[in-house]
Amino acid sequence: MGLELYLDLLSQPCRAIYIFAKKNNIPFEFKDVEVFRDSILGMKAPSETSPGSAQPEQVRKMNVVRKVPVLRDEAFCLSEGIAILLYLSRKYNTPDHWYPSDIQKRAKVDEYLSWHQTNIRSNAPKTMWIKVLIPLFTGQPLPSEKLQEVMEGLATSLKQLEDVFLQDKPFLVGDQISLADLVAIVELMQPIGVGCNIFEDRPTLAAWHKRVEEAIGKEIFVQAHELILNIQKLSTIRINPQLKEQLGPVLLKIMK
Repeated sequence: MGLELYLDLLSQPCRAIYIFAKKNNIPFEFKDVEVFRDSILGMKAPSETSPGSAQPEQVRKMNVVRKVPVLRDEAFCLSEGIAILLYLSRKYNTPDHWYPSDIQKRAKVDEYLSWHQTNIRSNAPKTMWIKVLIPLFTGQPLPSEKLQEVMEGLATSLKQLEDVFLQDKPFLVGDQISLADLVAIVELMQPIGVGCNIFEDRPTLAAWHKRVEEAIGKEIFVQAHELILNIQKLSTIRINPQLKEQLGPVLLKIMK
């Protein structure tokens, strides 16, 4: 048994891991868990599961928090996106620019990854919940003011991303792409996927986005983001009424 990566490409951390492994030619077996699509939406019956996919129950056995991403390397299991990225970079000795050996450059990557969690990650994913998922479960759109509130918070984070981290550099930590850029870009594709063009009127960030995509490779980037760029198709799915009744109030409470 070799390296197995249990991923759902609707998840930002999962996409970062998928891109990193593909870009660095790390041999792995892709286990397409489809936690959200299978377990919640019921888009695929168990009999329709493809050979390379995995059931959510398999993830639960390896991960006490019952979520993806999960890495399994022989008998060793690991969860959490950043931890998995660092494990892969160390085990497979990936090019230094991803997570530099220079202690100060590495510290700048760590600095961004720490900041990211309570800034970009706390705002960008909410756009998908507001525009697609909550209306899907509640049967009604949220007030436009809610999206505006989230976009204002995201705008503040984007300004800090540009002014504090990117500045006049090609990438967030220097002249080459790093884990900081990878983690940032997959997160920012969430609002893009639901029609919030956050790069419009932000030419510096738009140019950075283009450089990151080119550094990753167009084919890998598009492959990883195919699902999120078609997320609007979920609006046509019929949800079990009982599930709507259970989850609708919970989701609305989360977004208050």
